[in-house]
Amino acid sequence: MRGSDVRTEGLFSYVSCEARVPDGHPLRPIRAIVDEALEVLSPEFSKLYSQIGRPSIPPEKLLRALLVQAFYSVRSERQLMEQLDYNLMFRWFVGLSMDAPIWDVTVFTKNRDRLLEGDVAARFMAAVLGQPRVKALLSEDHFSVDGTLIEAWASMKSFKPKGGAEGDGQDGGGPDDGAGPASASAPKRNGRNAERDFHGEKRSNDTHASSTDPDARLFKKARGQAARLCHMGHMLMENRHGLIVDTMLTHATGTAEREAALVMLERMNGRHRITLAADKAYDVADFIAKLRALNVTPHVAQNNTNRRSAIDGRTTRHPGYVVSQRIRKRIEEGFGWMKTYGGMRKTRHVGNPRVAWTFTLTAAACNLVRLPKLLAAA
Repeated sequence: MRGSDVRTEGLFSYVSCEARVPDGHPLRPIRAIVDEALEVLSPEFSKLYSQIGRPSIPPEKLLRALLVQAFYSVRSERQLMEQLDYNLMFRWFVGLSMDAPIWDVTVFTKNRDRLLEGDVAARFMAAVLGQPRVKALLSEDHFSVDGTLIEAWASMKSFKPKGGAEGDGQDGGGPDDGAGPASASAPKRNGRNAERDFHGEKRSNDTHASSTDPDARLFKKARGQAARLCHMGHMLMENRHGLIVDTMLTHATGTAEREAALVMLERMNGRHRITLAADKAYDVADFIAKLRALNVTPHVAQNNTNRRSAIDGRTTRHPGYVVSQRIRKRIEEGFGWMKTYGGMRKTRHVGNPRVAWTFTLTAAACNLVRLPKLLAAA
């Protein structure tokens, strides 16, 4: 018998969000790990908030919402608030009841910036990795490092000469925007997104800066690629299961990858002799010497293109060097997930502090996606 298409609205509902999420859903073990880490961070959260005043968005719910945004590739906080309003699974993960009101997007972003001051993203990732069952998965001897470019939230039209006049306030620039004298053949600069001709103009990070994101740098990693305004993100990965153990964000420069690697290594506490795998960009004599001074064995890929490599037979003769070179490529899987699903291909934020905070939290989300299967197989 065919059922009738009649819409019935119940006056009361006795079904919770918990009952709507299947027992075998992948988010259930992830939420258990997240809740355990947030419980550890509770004292740190208390230091960030005043004891008086109107209650704000709970930091635990705020962090869970940002993790959901990374898990499901929600492109903006505004869309995240819209989906929290009708998506029961999102409500369950964040910790909202069926009839709980959703926060205003402006209030949400303001509260997110409060967590930036306490470096909560790095503390959260450390709390996840510090859990006993997760810590047992990590290698203490072998690591890999690499960097990637994150496109800045700024257009090439905002890349203007330093110290010049502000012009007419348009993206097309003003009299001192470096475009040269006006001519009859020059395009008209009407509107905030006017045409701009960069032909014949020399631009560099020494003479120009973005008016939208001053922390962004014009950079490219390989010949033949287009230079873009970007930041540079760095990750340190342990080699046993490919989990991210540290992150860092810097200006995009030719030496930033090696400098960030040294900083992340120095942040490791109680460290014994370890190995560090990296690609050819790290094959620099000064960097290799600093690694050995830090009690680190450099398993760096040899760069023999028209030069002499700083890695010799003392390192390459060992079987562990070949293993490190094979495993180090797994760090690209983390970068790939963060850019494809986590929304880090082009950042939605301006300035190094906000981009770095989001980069670290997205790296923690990448670990959380992989941890349930790793823990089940352990």
